[in-house]
Amino acid sequence: ILELTEAEKDLGVHVSNTLKPSLHCHKAASKAMSALKLLRIAFGTLTEANFKILYTVYVRPHLEYCIQAVGPYMVKDLTALEKVQRRATKLVSGLRHLSYQERLNRLKLTSLKDRFKRGDLIETYKIMTGKVNMDPTHLFEGHQEGRTRGHQYKLKVRRVKQQARGKFFSNRVVPMWNKLPEDVVSAESTNQFKNRLDKLSTSVYSS
Repeated sequence: ILELTEAEKDLGVHVSNTLKPSLHCHKAASKAMSALKLLRIAFGTLTEANFKILYTVYVRPHLEYCIQAVGPYMVKDLTALEKVQRRATKLVSGLRHLSYQERLNRLKLTSLKDRFKRGDLIETYKIMTGKVNMDPTHLFEGHQEGRTRGHQYKLKVRRVKQQARGKFFSNRVVPMWNKLPEDVVSAESTNQFKNRLDKLSTSVYSS
């Protein structure tokens, strides 16, 4: 007999019976905040160099784990995750009085929202170029029009009736992916793709 349950944890991802990402985001933010508190107890304030090492190793991975699959799209979920990074950047000596964006600029970081979108593009590149063992047609549909514009891996934008469906990875990444120039998507390696992507303006994320 199958028991009725409102949520289950599978491979580190919390899935609720509504299929909304809120539960996972709440759990991830809570775990990341706990790690951040331990760093504050152990070090008090941090230098910029120490912060980059400790934050990226012990805190941020909790916020990014399986984020492409989870796909937070509601403001409250993104805010809960971003709140951890906001608080973390205040631990850096001499930066507390600055605005959040100024702190990010000083530390050479981006908002988590933009970082999640960057992750979507990296994952799409790996799928479309065979860097992972997955058939791209299981997620995406190639663009059928002639290549008068765009790049060789241009994808078709699907019409969706529900907002939640439009936020699925296979749908939300397509407008951003189609914006990329040919020299970026034609990168020979994932690291080369990342480097070329990071040189672009963040306007590519405004889809």
